[in-house]
Amino acid sequence: MRRQNGISIEDVMKMECMKKCRLIAGFGGIRNTVSKVNIMADPDVLEWVEAGELLLTTAYSFKQDDIGEQKQLVKKSAEMGLAGLGIKIQPYLKELHPEIIQMANVLNFPIIELHDAIPFSEIMTPIFQEIFNKQASLLKRIEKIHEQLMHVMLSGGDLKAIIGIVTDNVRNPVVVKLESHDEWLAEWATATPEMQEALTENARQFLKQAEQRGDRNRFSENMVTLMQQRIRRMVMPIVVKNRVTGYLMTWAVGTPLGGFDLSVLESASTTIALEVLKQLSVMDVENRYRTEFFEDLISMDDTRKKKAVEKASLFHLNPTDHYLVVVIKIDRAPEGLTDEVFQKMSWITQETDAYLRDTQLHALVISKTDSLNVIFTSADKKLLNEHVATYSRQLLARKPKKLMDIGFRVGIGRCYQQLEQVDKSYTDAVKAIQHGPLIGETEVVYFEQLGIYKILCHPSLKEELERFYQAVLMPLVRYDEKKSTELVKTLEVYYQQGGNLRKTAEVLFTHYNTTLYRMESIQRITGMDLNHHKDRLNLEVALKVKKLLE
Repeated sequence: MRRQNGISIEDVMKMECMKKCRLIAGFGGIRNTVSKVNIMADPDVLEWVEAGELLLTTAYSFKQDDIGEQKQLVKKSAEMGLAGLGIKIQPYLKELHPEIIQMANVLNFPIIELHDAIPFSEIMTPIFQEIFNKQASLLKRIEKIHEQLMHVMLSGGDLKAIIGIVTDNVRNPVVVKLESHDEWLAEWATATPEMQEALTENARQFLKQAEQRGDRNRFSENMVTLMQQRIRRMVMPIVVKNRVTGYLMTWAVGTPLGGFDLSVLESASTTIALEVLKQLSVMDVENRYRTEFFEDLISMDDTRKKKAVEKASLFHLNPTDHYLVVVIKIDRAPEGLTDEVFQKMSWITQETDAYLRDTQLHALVISKTDSLNVIFTSADKKLLNEHVATYSRQLLARKPKKLMDIGFRVGIGRCYQQLEQVDKSYTDAVKAIQHGPLIGETEVVYFEQLGIYKILCHPSLKEELERFYQAVLMPLVRYDEKKSTELVKTLEVYYQQGGNLRKTAEVLFTHYNTTLYRMESIQRITGMDLNHHKDRLNLEVALKVKKLLE
């Protein structure tokens, strides 16, 4: 929508210069805003007119054009957003063709019959003067509103106060939805409870549709149906650092919406963006302090760790409580989904904050670009484990559909007593994320679930594990590569089926004798006897080491 500050067709018709003129069609557009006045010498002028103009002409061209061309002129004028058409019908025509009148009424496009004795200049000059006066008045009002908004910002006011100023000036319900807030911020003006519910649902639908269309950063103005009424809606995006962080919405429930209201929304959205930016800056500073504290806490340097423990009281942490670290890692995003990664991280942070608020459980949240580290703490070890389990379940259950393109994994470390042990819980959580797929877990992985991998994944064992793998299983792997056989797979299924050859054959869809032959080949190539418990254990562990090394 172009900014249109001016006067309405209704106001124009009340002016002295229009006393001998009358509105003959398009009465439904009487509130159209006139921002300029122009003269049409011929129909080609439509190539240069702008929305909001009142176009003045004579019926001379109408006398020459056929009815089809006349209807096309009215239709195109309405489509271009002109405020209306003023025509000197006489002395060129007795009256406009009824089909023209009917079309203008259908389109709600005002047509004014101008008195043939009034020069165009005597119409244009007073209207321009009135528009200028109105715009000057609006500029003063907008400047006053801007001063009010700035005062709220500088005096430490909140978003509620900003919304209150917007509502007082647009005299309609105003709703703000920010990514950083779970709830809707609203001032309902004179809207009834039923209308408030309808407006909230309409706002939700807009957000959903905007996500699907991918045009979240555009101003939107259209007509919507609410409680069997057609109501104009304006939606202004709130942009921070070239990214949409929320929306400011209003509906013409009490009074019509026009150019002035658009100006109010623009000014308010900028002010809200500044407030959001201020909040983000504060959060960034706080997160930086938490990050420095956390990195000192998990450091291998005893001096840094001791320094962090001494600062524990600043973060309301008791050094003797129990601690458990949860690491949430965003999966690698496809190209072009940087904004989606940011949205998912914002959502995870909001869900974490909401859970901590609801349960009053204390935790330290450290946010990074593509991960979140949460240090849960409590004096009660059992309660701590229960809360972490509930938190991780809720996080997965409430995963929004709009962010399904990018997944995330949750790693849960062991619970340790003493703040100095946090580094161990963090290391456990990271290993849980890294090695969860080895045990078939890809979303929420507890370190305790890793079984033997808890031992095998220790960094100090890597070199020894590689030697063990080379000696025990590598001959079989190389044989498969050379002969294009599936002996390693057969061995894996054999262990999965508890050493039952018949079930192994069924899973592999092979004949029992074929499976038996494969097992004999495995023993021959590896030099291992599957009837001997020591060899059987070595081969099973070697298969796990293979997964780990891969």
